[in-house]
Amino acid sequence: MRNHNNFIKQLIIGIIVIFILSILINNLTVNLIRTDMGLSFKWLLQPSGFAVSESTVPFKPSDSYAWALFNGWLNSLKVIVCGLAIATLLGIIAGTSRFNSNLLVRFIARTYVALVRQIPLLIQLLFWYFVAFLSLSENPLKIINGILEISNQGVYLFGLNLSLEFSALLLGLSVFTGASISEVVRGGLNSVPKGQWEAFRSIGLSEGDGMRKIVLPQALPAILPGLTSQYLNLAKNSTLAIAIGYSDIYAISDTTITQTGRAIEGFIILLISFIIVNLIITNSMELITSFLVKDTGK
Repeated sequence: MRNHNNFIKQLIIGIIVIFILSILINNLTVNLIRTDMGLSFKWLLQPSGFAVSESTVPFKPSDSYAWALFNGWLNSLKVIVCGLAIATLLGIIAGTSRFNSNLLVRFIARTYVALVRQIPLLIQLLFWYFVAFLSLSENPLKIINGILEISNQGVYLFGLNLSLEFSALLLGLSVFTGASISEVVRGGLNSVPKGQWEAFRSIGLSEGDGMRKIVLPQALPAILPGLTSQYLNLAKNSTLAIAIGYSDIYAISDTTITQTGRAIEGFIILLISFIIVNLIITNSMELITSFLVKDTGK
């Protein structure tokens, strides 16, 4: 009887979803007919006619719209992957520092999280771009000579010249997401029984070694689901790159839509692009989680 009721509920929900989708598709078809444009992607092969401020692969204005959008997608992937790595590192450091025996370290970690999470990401990006970077002089500030140098022209890091826009976006996304990840890490660490903390202290392990070898591995299963959500948020928040002039998929798509008038097709490409990125992140995290669960079970 219970299974029968569940089947009826699922059937009703399915019918409602199909009904809503049919209305949306019908409205789309009617509007396309009204504008006499139709649904077409042939324009993707036409020359774009615009330059891209930053390109991961060689690009010139005579290249097609498809190549321009692919370039933007690669730019998005570049900042997303780098941002995930840096944000994770920041989040782990800040999250574990909340349990540090040093009062100053705990205060700094708590202040970082509280401050960053209260300020909208867009404002933070504008701060890093206009205040932190553009206010610098053209003469490089040599933080680590030959390794890390910063100026209003960009960042030189390990032989790589990073543009100003990329650097500001990467730093803003990483700092913002790192604060949220730190709370996920803190929650995961709180899930570890207090007896485990007392155990590593009783055998003479330092706080750092105990955290790294005993507590953090046990907290990972509780951390990973929340970590996945923060990774997806970072990927979606990367579209704010348009505010500081970074040529990501959203910025290039916006230019393409303006020139061609193909808003529907442009948004379909955007939708598919981010679905692919989010599926990669989600499936990767699911594989890591299942591996850890199996390993813990053994």
